[in-house]
Amino acid sequence: MDPKLTPLSPQDSFHFECSPAVPCFNECCRDLNQFLTPYDILRLKNHLGLSSGRFLAEYTRLHTGPESGLPIVTLKPKQNDDGLCPFVSPAGCKVYDNRPSSCRTYPLVRALTRSRRTGEITERFMVLREPHCLGFNRRQQHTVRQWIDGQEIAVYNAVNDQLMQIISLKNQRMPGPLDLKSRHLFYTALYDLDTFREQIDKNGLMEDFDVDGKTLGEAMADEVKLLELGMRWVREVLFGQ
Repeated sequence: MDPKLTPLSPQDSFHFECSPAVPCFNECCRDLNQFLTPYDILRLKNHLGLSSGRFLAEYTRLHTGPESGLPIVTLKPKQNDDGLCPFVSPAGCKVYDNRPSSCRTYPLVRALTRSRRTGEITERFMVLREPHCLGFNRRQQHTVRQWIDGQEIAVYNAVNDQLMQIISLKNQRMPGPLDLKSRHLFYTALYDLDTFREQIDKNGLMEDFDVDGKTLGEAMADEVKLLELGMRWVREVLFGQ
């Protein structure tokens, strides 16, 4: 049986529960093809107390998007363990408070569309019913809005949507793969924040970039602001916005 996607409005409700009491507990953490956003990586590497470079080396794989030509980072599953997430245990997720946005959103799927005429972004939701998941048989009921609020997804979406805008901009202005230098700069500014900060501090990466001292100082002290600065830098320097 194939997975089934059912569109829902923010006010629509669905029955779902994920807990050790559900017989399929942890099954969704197996056979992974888990994409990680820059904000996912920021939260995970800080949860684990690792530098971004070490986290990327130990827990991720690097790919090139077939359509965008941009670097894509995926979670590296445990070796020889049926593609099991490296952060799952019999008791559940070991990084639960800082789990990736796709894990938080599940069993919902969020899709964004942008009007070519007005530029307006429309948000849509669907519920994904997979054959292995028995959580839909439980009695607990949520609206889409309640689920989003309860899983604290909004802060992830706010940063992730900026990445989607960068991808859209790149596809418009520079279709096809990036050159090696541009790919490296994109990857460093968005995914390898500790190296990005070091490049700013020691190599003067922002010397020719229009950013005031207050904004730069705040970014050097706050990784979310550093990531947002990196996204702005990518938009302007690499893609000429």
